[in-house]
Amino acid sequence: MTENATRAAVYARVSTSDQNVERQLTEAREHLEREGVDDIVEYPEVVGGATDTGSREVYNELLDEIEAGAFDLVVVHEISRLSRLGATEIHQFIQHCLEHDTGVEALDVGLNIHVDDGDLQQTIYSMIASVMGDLAKIEHKQKLQRIESGVRAAQEAGKWTGRPPRGFRVEDNYLRVDTEEYLHTREALARVARDESKRSVADDSGIPEATLRSLYNDRRELYLRGEADDERVEEALGEVEGLDDIHADSSDDLDARVRDIVRDEISQGGEQ
Repeated sequence: MTENATRAAVYARVSTSDQNVERQLTEAREHLEREGVDDIVEYPEVVGGATDTGSREVYNELLDEIEAGAFDLVVVHEISRLSRLGATEIHQFIQHCLEHDTGVEALDVGLNIHVDDGDLQQTIYSMIASVMGDLAKIEHKQKLQRIESGVRAAQEAGKWTGRPPRGFRVEDNYLRVDTEEYLHTREALARVARDESKRSVADDSGIPEATLRSLYNDRRELYLRGEADDERVEEALGEVEGLDDIHADSSDDLDARVRDIVRDEISQGGEQ
């Protein structure tokens, strides 16, 4: 199938630096040499992780060379890896090659598309490429569904899966109160509730004014009353002794009560 090809490119892609891209390159090179092609340019690409879709510098370089007419044939060791660059990338890659008179071979699926094939064959191959692109879309959607399902399962088990609210931290996948920061935030919002200027409270507390406004508008019940719609948040709050008292305390000795609770938390932590 490759007897008319005089210059070929090989594209190989691995997800992490721990994987060996040389195996892909060697197998593709040996395949081409068996077909009588010895003018071969290799394009190995190692990306940062399995979900890293932004690393395509080498791939883009290959596309540019194809457009410039540098190759008669491109061999992709695993064309399925192109789906990680985008759900339709497989189809777009094959179309790009055909539009610039470059054949395509994919070793993992046995795909062979050559520019000297008849028009009917090229049409059939293009249809195959389109189907492969659709399958890649489905695979991507299924992957997202699996991730979402895992997140839901973790949340149902009481684990925290996102960014914690201000005054909280995540330990061993569970939400915990950062007592000092929580009470510091609580005190700042209590001052706002007493009609103090958000700007002056922000200057004194070090909490950005925009953050104060957002917390007061959306989450003041969490800090001023210790109430939340999320059971995981309420459970975390319930682990800190004395918070119920301070939420009920509207007297002028709030600072002293905050210091007492923080001191107790620190001493308890030191005893563990």
